[in-house]
Amino acid sequence: MSSRSARMLRTTAIPAAVALTATLALLPSGASATPTATTDTTAVTADGPAMSYVVNVPAGQANSPRMAKAIKAAGGSVVIGYDKIGVIVAHSANPDFAKAMRQVPGVASAGATRTAPLPAQSTTDMGAPKLLSEKEQKAVAAQAKAGQDPLEPLQWDLPAMKADKAHEKTLGSRDVTVAVLDTGVDDTHPDLAPNFDRKASVNCISGKPNTADGAWRPSATDSPHGTHVAGEIAAAKNGIGVTGVAPGVKVSGIKVGNPDGFFYTEAVVCGFVWAAEHDVDVTNNSYYTDPWNFNCLADPDQKALVEAVSRATKYAERRGVVNVAAAGNENYDLSKQITDPSSPNDTTPGDRVIDPSECLDIPAQLPGVVTVSSTGAKGLKSSFSNYGLGMVDIAAPGGDSTAYQKPAPPATSGLIYNTLPGGKYGYMAGTSMASPHVAGTAALIKSTHPHASAKKVKELLLAQADETACPTTYDINGDGKVDAVCEGTPENNGFYGAGIADALDAVTK
Repeated sequence: MSSRSARMLRTTAIPAAVALTATLALLPSGASATPTATTDTTAVTADGPAMSYVVNVPAGQANSPRMAKAIKAAGGSVVIGYDKIGVIVAHSANPDFAKAMRQVPGVASAGATRTAPLPAQSTTDMGAPKLLSEKEQKAVAAQAKAGQDPLEPLQWDLPAMKADKAHEKTLGSRDVTVAVLDTGVDDTHPDLAPNFDRKASVNCISGKPNTADGAWRPSATDSPHGTHVAGEIAAAKNGIGVTGVAPGVKVSGIKVGNPDGFFYTEAVVCGFVWAAEHDVDVTNNSYYTDPWNFNCLADPDQKALVEAVSRATKYAERRGVVNVAAAGNENYDLSKQITDPSSPNDTTPGDRVIDPSECLDIPAQLPGVVTVSSTGAKGLKSSFSNYGLGMVDIAAPGGDSTAYQKPAPPATSGLIYNTLPGGKYGYMAGTSMASPHVAGTAALIKSTHPHASAKKVKELLLAQADETACPTTYDINGDGKVDAVCEGTPENNGFYGAGIADALDAVTK
């Protein structure tokens, strides 16, 4: 698995924890003054590679003839306009397209969504998860207790958040849907097919909804990531394979990660808008929006990306959607200044100093989004998980190296076991796996409180979390060195936020 894929997908290689680098570099310049107005509509001659852009305008004007004319004059073409949030997706081969659009009256911001030309550059995928042989699966099934699915004994993560006890009360409501914004979901998997919501599923890779049947599925070259995430949320309790946190709710697939492994802004915006307009109750977001691990507001392009995704998440929340996102896998303290060596990840990355007040991981650090850190089988912060006081809202099982946090028998691995495309099952780990545990818990809360607003569901999610105090010393690999410093109280700290998600409270309180 490449390090780029590990960061983007919020799934990590195990067991290595990522150390903070001490090298500092200056942020790239690019802050611009308020743009001046122009009425020039002379068409521009394109002389660069085709690129994708977002243009942010007032709500209700994304599909206006005036904006279409301005985009054409700047050498661009409209892909789609999201009128409710005022976000336009456009393509242009004019290298100055964004600069030209920022001069148009009414344009709040505009920026390139990538640094690589269309189509995106290819990259190494994350690799195959660890699989069990048929013989090993049969041995596990022989240990299953009454009421458990055959492979559930491997799922230490369920009792870690009392999901097994919650299932004795309810499996969740069929009226609740969780959308997985990811690399695609294999709805033909026998553990996902019973709970799959086709009408809430779509392919958003281009930035424009593709509603063709099965377009939401991962191809042979796509990562299995989205299917694993979907199973953690809602794998059916049907006597087959594994069990999800909320095995009675519905799950949909909104494909926003392209076959090369990139989650670009236009796809992410499309995903949130689709969820908002198709009766989705919760979204899970186990990725960061490429190509920037952190988008810095001083850069006009990155500022536009933050604004576009922020408009989309806020729109979804106004429509009743709870948005849940993974905190990331670099063992960064997100409340402190750090160095990001990974951006832009679609061309040539370089070291950048990241100021937490100016640079945001999106969607995880956007207002209103529930940010999730990861814990291992011993209940400690996972070795890789990002953290930070005021940055993490809640924690949940995401796995860790078995050498660091070994589960109690009959589970044998510290990683998370769940569904993979083609009817398979396998182990993965990362804050990618922690976030769907919280999304599933939010779905159980919505099942218990069907009329609760998104704000109320989030309040209950945090209030019902099991308070978890900072460890006295965090030396996860036992080498005598402190690997991360936790700040805060048991009620709210940098490692666990409000605490570890509690599925039992979600269905009883």
